[in-house]
Amino acid sequence: MPSVFFFEDECEDKFLLGNKGANLVTMTKLGLPVPPGFIVSIEAYREYQRSGKLPLEELRRALSWLQKKTGKKLGDGLSVSVRSSAPASMPGMMDTVLNLKDEDKIISAVKRVFDSWDNLRAVEYRRLNKIPSDLGTSAIVQAMVLGNKEKNSGTGVVFTRNPNNGQKRLFGEYLDRAQGEDLVSGKRTPQPIETLRLQMPEVYAELERVADILERHFRDMQDVEFTVEDGKLYVLQTRSGKRSGRAAVRIAIDMVKEGIISPEEAILRLTPEDVRALLYKQLKPPVQYRPVAQGLSACPGAASGKVVFDPLEADTKARLNEAVILVRPETSPEDIQGIHAAEGVLTSRGGLTSHAAIVTRAMGKPCVCGAETLNIDLKEETLTIGDLVIRKGDEITIDGDTGNIYLGALPLQEAEATTELKELMSWADSYKRLGVWANADTVEMILQAKKFGAEGIGLCRTERQFNSPERLSAIREFILAQTPAERSEAINHLQRLQKEDFIDIFRALDGMPIIIRLLDMPLHEFLPSEEETTDPQVKERLRELREVNPMLGHRGVRVGVTFPEIYQMQIDAISEARAEVPANVAIMVPQVITVQELLWVKKYIKDPALKVGIMMETVRACMRAGKLAQEADFFSFGTNDLTQAVFSFSREDVERKFLTTYLELGILEHNPFQILDIKGVGRLMETAVSWARKEKKTLEIGVCGEHAGEPLSIRFFHRIGIDYVSCSPFRIPTTKLVAAQAALEQKGAPISAPSESAAKDASSVS
Repeated sequence: MPSVFFFEDECEDKFLLGNKGANLVTMTKLGLPVPPGFIVSIEAYREYQRSGKLPLEELRRALSWLQKKTGKKLGDGLSVSVRSSAPASMPGMMDTVLNLKDEDKIISAVKRVFDSWDNLRAVEYRRLNKIPSDLGTSAIVQAMVLGNKEKNSGTGVVFTRNPNNGQKRLFGEYLDRAQGEDLVSGKRTPQPIETLRLQMPEVYAELERVADILERHFRDMQDVEFTVEDGKLYVLQTRSGKRSGRAAVRIAIDMVKEGIISPEEAILRLTPEDVRALLYKQLKPPVQYRPVAQGLSACPGAASGKVVFDPLEADTKARLNEAVILVRPETSPEDIQGIHAAEGVLTSRGGLTSHAAIVTRAMGKPCVCGAETLNIDLKEETLTIGDLVIRKGDEITIDGDTGNIYLGALPLQEAEATTELKELMSWADSYKRLGVWANADTVEMILQAKKFGAEGIGLCRTERQFNSPERLSAIREFILAQTPAERSEAINHLQRLQKEDFIDIFRALDGMPIIIRLLDMPLHEFLPSEEETTDPQVKERLRELREVNPMLGHRGVRVGVTFPEIYQMQIDAISEARAEVPANVAIMVPQVITVQELLWVKKYIKDPALKVGIMMETVRACMRAGKLAQEADFFSFGTNDLTQAVFSFSREDVERKFLTTYLELGILEHNPFQILDIKGVGRLMETAVSWARKEKKTLEIGVCGEHAGEPLSIRFFHRIGIDYVSCSPFRIPTTKLVAAQAALEQKGAPISAPSESAAKDASSVS
């Protein structure tokens, strides 16, 4: 196999030529105006890594060919650029060398590009973006065209659609009489791409034609670099454009309507992060605050935080859970760690295609760039706007939708669902098999869940209803009651309060099904700590209720067995509320380990229409799933507690003390409380599902733990036949998307890049 490939060759393998190189071959085949050149392959890079040798003979022959092709000689009218080209996009992370006119210098330049694969910023970028370190890079050697000539020349970067909102029109920037590096470095603030339309309308029209050809060929929005030399357009590079989540959704939907892609492809190419970005925080209206400055709206969403000027300090503070805004004159690839850590980014230089704009757009972080009225002093760590001096640690708010910068931390709110999101969700609903329900404990949360398209409430935690002062006081009266009469009076008071809550909830449901979990918390958690009280009765009761390990102690159904009046009260309150406001209600019993507990609770139920199910969160319940299925109307896996039980982990303790070390050392691949441990917890769940369905084929089985909204875990739940997942209201849109992707992938639909990475098993340990 040759080590050097020409743009005019047939090979378009991105794993041999890299994305950039493969696309240059494609554009040449499409007949687009591409300056000629060749690619030193990724295999040549690997040989260089092994032996330190380049294919010098092939390189020299290729340079001789390039001189014949252009009719110019090196150093006499011909100069070349040498750039990197990896299979995964890594903008600005590796070296680029321009204006080379000597054969020997071109050959050190190729080495320099190969060596830059392992520079610090490239290594960090791969780590943050989960790009394999063994992919390698090719080196592109291309004849240069000069945008810095005196007349009808310039350079630009253009997106075929707006990367912020997805609007179908050219979006980008142009620098008159400049080279590409002048633009992407941010050293000169460019002009909007419309400037090219005014200066050279014919070139602009040609650029629009090229953009349409590229979009329809690659079937995606493109990020195109171009140069104009003496009034002639040259296309130097194209790649799929980085875009905000809002833009990604709109572009996918519009391309379906334009016949470029199918609805299935639109579903598969979007990521959960794209959909989540539609729910970006925004400034609460009406915005009565006066901005202190304004820049360019580089990436949408609003963010508040303390001003930090140093990227490493941003990373340090973020690890301490401090919200920070990274402020820089301009960002560079070396700043990647700080950008990743910050809530948002603010720069005084650079345009909408600068490094800061591209990287934050890819990460989904609010960004305001090119705010030229800002005077940033990195040494003194101050930001000056006229007479206003903002110092490190002062709070600011940036709005990536308007480019406005505000002093102080302004109130933010979640975004409303857009028309595009609703359309995307309708497609997802038509493909997915998994039901998507919501965890909601209050009327407000139920209304929120309905707004985002929940199909039911899969977990209503009754202990959350005791948080208000009146209800907390009432349950404390019950816990502290000294006589049967006091206890009876307290429980009756609680029942009236619970009934009121359930009536309000059932009205908000308006026919939507709900699963209400009976009390799960240990009783002592409703009492103040010994340090907070001087009441001797409370202190004495606390001592009686105190447990060595409350998570494994007197909680859940065990409270219902030992204090039967509590569960009886809750069930009666539900029945009485349902008599006044008809509702589709099921009751779930937590912490079950044996069928006798379930039968004990079922004795309290007088309403035959009430379904009774089990929260599967103990190992013994999973091992007795067949027997429990005989008596239960449904199962719902509580994966948070089940993970604790399987790992013998106390979540709060392990996350505080040693989980980070385990993840850094690779002992665990993922935090098992965030991504389901498939090889342990998942296998136990799969076994329980199998045994339960053997006893009762129609048994409905759901998942209501935190993993119910996590993409990798959702795919596993789809695979093992779970009927529905129940997540927080704001995770409903992303959960629906992933559920649809899982169904399409199972049917053999072509998987786009985002889904490929997400389809891997979320195995934590071997």
